[in-house]
Amino acid sequence: MSTSSTHIADVQSSQDTRNIAIDKVGIKDIRHPIRILDREGVEQHTVATFNMYVELPHHFKGTHMSRFVDILNSHEREITVESFRDMLIEMGERLEAETGYIEMSFPFFINKTAPASGVQSLMDYDVTLIGQFRDGEICIQTRVVVAATSLCPCSKKISEYGAHNQRSHVTITVRSSSNLWIEELIDVAEAQASSELYSLLKRTDEKVITERAYDNPKFVEDLVRDVAAQLNAMDKILAYTVEAENFESIHNHSAYALVSRDKEQEH
Repeated sequence: MSTSSTHIADVQSSQDTRNIAIDKVGIKDIRHPIRILDREGVEQHTVATFNMYVELPHHFKGTHMSRFVDILNSHEREITVESFRDMLIEMGERLEAETGYIEMSFPFFINKTAPASGVQSLMDYDVTLIGQFRDGEICIQTRVVVAATSLCPCSKKISEYGAHNQRSHVTITVRSSSNLWIEELIDVAEAQASSELYSLLKRTDEKVITERAYDNPKFVEDLVRDVAAQLNAMDKILAYTVEAENFESIHNHSAYALVSRDKEQEH
C-alpha cells in the first residue's frame, strides 16, 4: 500500500481526559537569522534565539511542535521586527490557539566613540522582543540589558583614597504606543549610570571614565529611580519595568533593585 493512501494518526489532536490545561507549550532555544534596522538606518544582520509557546486547552493531548518551526521558516530568510507581529498572528491561526507567546533574543551592536582618544569600537547589548496574543489582542514589549559602571556613594563618603565600583546590568522592559528605537532605551540607561562602558579604551579614556564615575556615584536604588524618572517623562512609554543588578566588587553577592509602572492602569 502506498504511503499517500495510508492514514497517519494525529496523536496530538486526540482527546485528553485529565482535564488539565497547559499554560505554555512549544519550543525553546531555536536560532534563526534576523535583520534589525538601527537608528542610523543601517540594517544589522544577526542571529536570534526564539522561544515559541501556545496555551493548550485541557481536552487536547498535545500541540503540533513542527508548526512552530514551519512558521519561522515560512517568513523571509531573515526575520524582521515588522514580521515579528505577523508571526504572532500566524502562530495563533496555525495552532488554533487563543493565547500564545514569542520571545526573540539577539545581540545588538552600537559603534561607540571613546570620550578622550576618539577611538571607535563596537559595543554589544542583549535585546529581546516579547510578544503575546490573547483573545485577539497583541502586546509587544522590548527588553534591553545594558552593562554600565556604578560607583558606591557610601564608599566614596567614608574612604580617604577612593571608592569601590562595580559593573552593573540595567534591564529595561517597556511597552510603547509607537515605534521605539532600541538605542533610545540604551541611551536612558547609560546616561543614568555612574559611567557607560566601551569595548576599546586608551589610557586617556580610562582617566576620563574613572573620574566621571567618581563624580557621579550611584547606589542600585539610585540607578532604578533615575532610569524610571526618564521613562516617566517619555509619553510613548506606556508601561515599564526597570531592574538594576550590581555585581559587587567587595562582596560575594549582588545588589538588586526593581521599579515597575503601568501608566495606562493609572488613568
